[in-house]
Amino acid sequence: MTDAPAEQGRQTAWTLPEDLEAVRSALIEWYADDHRSFPWRETDDAYEILVSEVMSQQTQLGRVVEAWEAFLERWPTTEALAAADRSDVVGFWTSHSLGYNNRAKYLHEAACQVEAEYDGEFPETPDELEELMGVGPYTANAVSSFAFDAGDAVVDTNVKRVVYRAFDIPDDDDAFEAAANRLMPDGRSRVWNNAIMELGGVACEKTPRCDEAGCPWREWCHAYQTGDFTAPDVPTQPSFEGSRRQFRGRVIRLLGEHDELELDTLGHRIRIDYTPGGEHGREWLRGLLSDLSDDGLVQIEKRDDRTIVRLR
Repeated sequence: MTDAPAEQGRQTAWTLPEDLEAVRSALIEWYADDHRSFPWRETDDAYEILVSEVMSQQTQLGRVVEAWEAFLERWPTTEALAAADRSDVVGFWTSHSLGYNNRAKYLHEAACQVEAEYDGEFPETPDELEELMGVGPYTANAVSSFAFDAGDAVVDTNVKRVVYRAFDIPDDDDAFEAAANRLMPDGRSRVWNNAIMELGGVACEKTPRCDEAGCPWREWCHAYQTGDFTAPDVPTQPSFEGSRRQFRGRVIRLLGEHDELELDTLGHRIRIDYTPGGEHGREWLRGLLSDLSDDGLVQIEKRDDRTIVRLR
């Protein structure tokens, strides 16, 4: 395993798989095979990417597409935006429900800076991009990554969740940043950051979809191996009255989506804290399934050394 030193004053040691090239290749190939299509992923224009990043800060991506396309049709370049009346830009922002109006003002001011201070050419490094009005470290790094392939690893909530679960990285911002940058292949920030953010958005969500989404990191993933899918933004599943009825419903819904599921696969999918040998493990799940079988709802079958469950 590749190691990271403990941070001075407290223990934050962590490890990554030794074969990082295999880890990297698996994720990039998974992303290349199939990913959500967003128009800003098809461009390396820094202005277009900046607009998408600012719009995405408090708005669902599906709604951003329409607003992004309309914004760029009206103001296709920094020159056009800089020449616009700021009240028109703010009015557009409000009419599309894009969050705080200050973001529209900052975007307009950033366009003015690019025109006045950089002769219409965007700076390329994260440090230089941070000089633009309203552009913080995260946005600067994202624009540098996606426009110029010159950024560091992007570390948002999704990425933290992925590295926490996959490689058992401590819940510590410095550790997340260090691990994310260690994972990223040199000079490939554009594809890497898109890929790992996609992984957190479609496979390693708060409720994980490891098998359904074909997660490329299952063979290395600590959470997949242990069944512990907690994360910084996913606390341990609380107990509450009626939870047994809730899990019965989850079992029925899942089996309705699949012809059959192996016992542990089913367990991992119905609760984030499922661990085969734990309190909420195989014994707990077998009891739940036994009740459903007695009710004539599910069929349990032994196949070689596996237990297979399906709807009757």
